[in-house]
Amino acid sequence: MMTSSIDFLTKLFMENRNQADAEPMQRYMKDHFPFLGIKSPLRKECEKQFFKATGILKEPFNRELVKELWGKNEREFQYTALTYLEKMMNKLRKEDLPFMEELITTKSWWDTVDAISPKPVGKIAEKFPEVVAETIDGWAVHDNMWLRRAALLFQLRYKQRTNEERLYHYIRQNTESKEFFIQKAIGWALREYSKTNPASVKEFIEGQALAPLSVREGSKYLD
Repeated sequence: MMTSSIDFLTKLFMENRNQADAEPMQRYMKDHFPFLGIKSPLRKECEKQFFKATGILKEPFNRELVKELWGKNEREFQYTALTYLEKMMNKLRKEDLPFMEELITTKSWWDTVDAISPKPVGKIAEKFPEVVAETIDGWAVHDNMWLRRAALLFQLRYKQRTNEERLYHYIRQNTESKEFFIQKAIGWALREYSKTNPASVKEFIEGQALAPLSVREGSKYLD
């Protein structure tokens, strides 16, 4: 069943590939991945057909399906995996977090990491809060830069449920980083949290030695 599902999606994608669009899409992603050239609105239409025809959204979470999509060369397949993950978030369990770590650290770039971190990882951490101390605390100081970014971003959608102490702790652990993607993630996390608690974020930024990029991003909504 899974092979036929993947074949169905592959056929849809191949029918809609566009080399003229693929080249700028690849350039936008710094040529890290090949693209079929299927822009987002059309890809979402293909995905809708795929989910309807296969009925996979009515089944339990299928890790093997995600692995198959992640293993495909063209980036659109990973994007469909991300759409599937988002639609299956309520079916994810604590035991799926190591799999999310595998996805974050495989074919890593901001487009996939920024979708996995606040959505499936954020959902798992909300439902099973023990995983934060067990796993995500370790990500915040991990050698893998993308896991550090994921730790900084997993609370992005939490708003008033944000564990402020933990967010600020993770940021302090990463203030020395020269990595653009870490500095940007710090700023993004602060910017989002400033919509909920601007006074706290303002005080934190003023009292912390942050990279100029982090300050600029984090201060966007502050007076």
